[in-house]
Amino acid sequence: MREAHPLERQVGIDYYVSDGPGVGGRLRSDPADFRVRELEGVDPEPLDSDPGAYPHLLVRATLVDWDTNDFAGALSNTLGVSRERVSWAGTKDKRAVTTQLFSIRGVESGDLPDLDGVDLEPLGRVGRNLEFGDLAGNAFEIRVSEPSRPAAVEDVIDALTAFGGGQPAVPNVFGHQRFGSRRPVTHEVGLCVVRGEWRAAVLAYVGNPATTEPERTQTARARVEEVAAADDPDWAAALDATPGHLGYERSMLHRLVENGGNEPADFRDALEAVPWNLQRLFVNAAQSFAFNRIVSERLRRGLPFDRPVAGDVVAFADADTPADLAVPDTDRLQRVTDERVDVVRRHCERGRAFVTAPLVGTGTELGEGEPGDIEREVLADLDLSPADFDLPGNFDSSGTRRALLVGTDLSVSRDPLTLSFSLPRGSYATAVLREFLKVDPRDL
Repeated sequence: MREAHPLERQVGIDYYVSDGPGVGGRLRSDPADFRVRELEGVDPEPLDSDPGAYPHLLVRATLVDWDTNDFAGALSNTLGVSRERVSWAGTKDKRAVTTQLFSIRGVESGDLPDLDGVDLEPLGRVGRNLEFGDLAGNAFEIRVSEPSRPAAVEDVIDALTAFGGGQPAVPNVFGHQRFGSRRPVTHEVGLCVVRGEWRAAVLAYVGNPATTEPERTQTARARVEEVAAADDPDWAAALDATPGHLGYERSMLHRLVENGGNEPADFRDALEAVPWNLQRLFVNAAQSFAFNRIVSERLRRGLPFDRPVAGDVVAFADADTPADLAVPDTDRLQRVTDERVDVVRRHCERGRAFVTAPLVGTGTELGEGEPGDIEREVLADLDLSPADFDLPGNFDSSGTRRALLVGTDLSVSRDPLTLSFSLPRGSYATAVLREFLKVDPRDL
């Protein structure tokens, strides 16, 4: 198998499934080169519905070159409301043109502001805030700039079609951006959290300079580490050295100034200074890293992804999702025995079931046989167990299971080379794009 890029290996992605060279090139020369449109899964009530019964305004936002969290913060600040009153169904890439839903509690359509690079379309009202997963999937239209081997696209399609058992498909890995595109550390923070290493978790996020960051940022992070190494850390000095664009880092350091920064509870309190969804992301990134490691080991051993082997845990398809964007219903799991392999294989072939691997949490039951061996070996190497995810507040996670394989419709046009495809919710476009370009993941 062809080895993945070294930066991908840092986040648990060890291989490509297509052995040939990619088309090369780069993405996002302009935000318009990367277009993402949510395939919506929410039906709102009319705009004039009773705000008492339907307190959340549902808005379709088209954002040009906006980070989702940054936009939510700018929107709440402009409206003069708490950031916690803005919710969305899925986080999108920054350097892109993205169309997605947001819900905002306690505002009217006439309150919506004008923001640069933003088009807001009020759709109606809903009775609860949007949550992650309140969408059917995402449709992508992605232009590749300056491909060096455009003819290689056909070989990649053939390889992905063979891997998917007749439909183009890829391992359902978590993309590099899940862990931080410029500085992939969120899983390092999460692993420290799960192990109860609160001080190390804060320093992995606030310190820990990376050569891929601007020099000013590297200097600030190095200063944090210098302060942290002292017998009596001067967290105020670290805060003064941290520039304003590192907002979350400053929030953590400010908490350490307030609470003294001497006890484990002080560092947990510092982590809780950031928005709740970022707190969850830390643990989710640790789970995602372990998942990627499990996927890579399954590839290395040559186990199939489109059909089960004995010991696998499969999930049946969620009946409430479209057939072409089906996702696993993790409440309907079945362990595959030797006697049931052929029956379950037919379900997988018909799109009625998915072979899964765990996003480990307190409720995780690991597989058996060789799949279970892989899961246990990866967790042992990371010094993790399901019980470790019994954590306070937003860090707690019961875990779930995720499909190992994601299939997609796929069309290719040339001049310019453009890839168009749809994926179910929770799957990453970079899982597809990396196979075609085979470049530094930062160029994706």
